[in-house]
Amino acid sequence: MSTEKPKDTIHLHHGSGGEYTTKLLNEVIFKHLNNDILEVRHDGAFLNMQGNLAFSTDSYVITPIFFKGGNIGELAVNGTVNDISMCGAMPKYLSLSFIIEEGLELDEFTEIVKSIKKAADKAQVQIVTGDTKVVERGKGDKIYINTSGIGTVHEKAAIKISNIKIGDAILINDAIATHGMAIMSEREGLQFESEILSDTTNLNFIVHQLIEKFGDKIHFLRDATRGGLASVLHEIAAESNFGIELLEDKIIVENQVNSACELLGLDPMYVANEGVFACIVEKEIADEVLEILKTERKNASIIGTISAEHPNKVLMESAFGGRRVVNPLIGEQLPRIC
Repeated sequence: MSTEKPKDTIHLHHGSGGEYTTKLLNEVIFKHLNNDILEVRHDGAFLNMQGNLAFSTDSYVITPIFFKGGNIGELAVNGTVNDISMCGAMPKYLSLSFIIEEGLELDEFTEIVKSIKKAADKAQVQIVTGDTKVVERGKGDKIYINTSGIGTVHEKAAIKISNIKIGDAILINDAIATHGMAIMSEREGLQFESEILSDTTNLNFIVHQLIEKFGDKIHFLRDATRGGLASVLHEIAAESNFGIELLEDKIIVENQVNSACELLGLDPMYVANEGVFACIVEKEIADEVLEILKTERKNASIIGTISAEHPNKVLMESAFGGRRVVNPLIGEQLPRIC
């Protein structure tokens, strides 16, 4: 007979608003996320902010909730931090809401909250308000998280699709498809010589550095999450009414990631990322931007240009000189990826 003590789990009464809710808040959430604003424990947060503000919200339903290189908690922080950053703003405050399925182990929930704190500290943002709900077994999938964020737009920023012009250079800051393949490898039980780790990280400081140096010469930013790099570029082509010309050999895919894609019949261009963004800049500063991006990620690259030809289309040139159309994603290639 096993003498192992049963693990504590989340129950419906943890979401009732009573004594057990208070205990969960005090012993897990407030304990690990505590700061002066959150400690007020009001229904909302009192914030003192000036200037133009950027605001974003996102929900995270990823499965599995723990994966190589991260978990749903830090993903929720980084995802919203990066959405604010793509607006040319420095994120400052986040809200945090949990929808927890009854039966989630308390140790797992605590680990998620700790990772949220670690990611928030790394991005230098504060969790200032939030909410916790518990649903019955079978009515959720362990845990869903919603984060909303607010930040101050850099005074030099002018991140607009209308600022894109013919001849602009397109850069990315890292190799693509790593996050999506980390998740899919976990789901499918694939083994490789080296582990595929999610690229989830905050991008606010590298973006701030670019805008501080180049200002409105940085025309547009977009993180390549769901739908991957191809989907982001199609959105840009459609909204700007310009064409996009890419160089295939400049878009880096790590060997084990490429192997995983081949095994699963997936194109890396459509696979989700959580630490990759596309940056469209004036041609004359492209090399300088690349130099800055390479201080953080060796696989940063200038991958293409904005073209007057083939409006609304994305074309890829291979290393052998052939060209093909990169079609938009149809359907859901990788569900529950973030």
